[in-house]
Amino acid sequence: MTKRTTRRSPTADALRTWREFIELSYRVRFVVESRLLAESELSSGDYVVMLALFEAPDHVLRPFEIAAQIDWDRTRLSHHLGRMEKRGLVVRRPCATDTRGIDVVLTAEGKALFRRASSPHMHAVQEMFVDALSVEQQRNLDDILAALGAHLARLEGDSPETRSDDQPRSGLSAPAQAST
Repeated sequence: MTKRTTRRSPTADALRTWREFIELSYRVRFVVESRLLAESELSSGDYVVMLALFEAPDHVLRPFEIAAQIDWDRTRLSHHLGRMEKRGLVVRRPCATDTRGIDVVLTAEGKALFRRASSPHMHAVQEMFVDALSVEQQRNLDDILAALGAHLARLEGDSPETRSDDQPRSGLSAPAQAST
């Protein structure tokens, strides 16, 4: 006999919390991303790609590495890289270690623009997110996000070891100190 699972529906309070989470996270992201675009002319997509490249050794990654880090499909990334390449932010060149592959390289212009964008971007993150929460609330939120991440990993069949905690999950991460 197969085990039957009973379906449960969220309570009214759970649905209210869910909706508040969705609406507020959208609003925070919208404001931060709007400021990024207004102050640097970089979209959040530009920023997340540039962040991955900025933190990479020699500012070079293979497209599949970028796609995996930022959780984009390869087609979306390819189109976005084309737009960034036209603006002089990145270049694609043949891969030295794989004759069938290409490398994506952050240009000097891309590095300079990314550096200029990072400070105002971090100020917006500070103002819109960090300043709203006490240190204790930030720790609680971190615990909540870790629990949600672990739960999703279990549901999706991922093991926690398959994703590195030091990889950015969005374009709104802070840049690490990288060499130029």
